[in-house]
Amino acid sequence: MSQPLKKILLIEDDDDIRTILRVALEKIGGFTVRACSSGAEGLRAVGEFTPQLVMLDVMMPDMDGPTVLGRLRERPETQGLPVIFLTARAAPSDIARLRGLGALDVLTKPFDPMTLHEKLRKAWEQQSAKT
Repeated sequence: MSQPLKKILLIEDDDDIRTILRVALEKIGGFTVRACSSGAEGLRAVGEFTPQLVMLDVMMPDMDGPTVLGRLRERPETQGLPVIFLTARAAPSDIARLRGLGALDVLTKPFDPMTLHEKLRKAWEQQSAKT
């Protein structure tokens, strides 16, 4: 059985959403969270923070979520790091495309901050059961 989920790297460019996510994950979920405002910042933080899971916004300026995921997969130390995408695009084809990139899960915005931690733990436990 794998370790319980404790450390999450959050990469979200919207200040308000990033704050809501961070507070919900820390205060309600009890996680340790490192919040980053861009893909480049997240890629710099991943090595020093060593998260167990990355929550990654899909649409960001400069470097979008799929590009960040690709860069994570290029690094030996992060190629197996689980990623959950956050997106406002809820069409089944969009979600299928993101899962096809190797995402553990895809959560759509808007989300319920009160139950977000439960969704993350469920995805983590399902992923852990497969390994």
